[in-house]
Amino acid sequence: MKLIEDALNEGRFRLSEYESKRLLAGFGIPVPEEKLISSPGELIDAASAIGYPLVLKACSADIAHKTEKDLIRLDIRNDDEALDAYTEIIKCMNGAEDGVLLQQMIRGKRELMMGLSRDRQFGPCVMFGLGGIFAEILNDTTFRVAPLEKTDALEMLMEINARRILQPVRGLKAVDQDLLADMLITLGQIGINHEIIKEIDINPIIISDGRPAAVDALVVLQEREV
Repeated sequence: MKLIEDALNEGRFRLSEYESKRLLAGFGIPVPEEKLISSPGELIDAASAIGYPLVLKACSADIAHKTEKDLIRLDIRNDDEALDAYTEIIKCMNGAEDGVLLQQMIRGKRELMMGLSRDRQFGPCVMFGLGGIFAEILNDTTFRVAPLEKTDALEMLMEINARRILQPVRGLKAVDQDLLADMLITLGQIGINHEIIKEIDINPIIISDGRPAAVDALVVLQEREV
């Protein structure tokens, strides 16, 4: 995997958001349409190709907690707003200028999360839970040791306290649980097949029209033994 090799050759053990989602998309995990840009000209061209409304985010492997650092602009609706947001984000990045991520705006009222971690005793484990801003507050999660069968993944969906949000509610469609389960299975397989990947954090997964999309993600790599 070239993304991983490039990062390790640069002495990095964290992929940027853009790199993380490119990696996950390569395994079939749904992500928004997006483009990494480094100039106002690229910004306008990419915005025209993707279409408004859009999201702009600082994108660097060195930057965490983008929301707290005011490095995200949502619901951008035209070229002028896009240029203003781009200028503001660049000023706030303090030199960590890998680029700015221009992303399709995914609208949805339900947010989930999933991830992969490595336990010293059990090996690769898959997590699923309620995501977004309530993830740390409610800590509504469940875990399985990889590999996962489809029945394991579907059971995980039913084990969180907030499982009712997967059903039709207040005019919202039921969540595509088969697709969510397949995403969990895929994470488990990544953990088994690629030991160089230490951790994957996908949060939030926004549900739009019943379908999940990995809106933000982080991949952490193992340090190679010398």
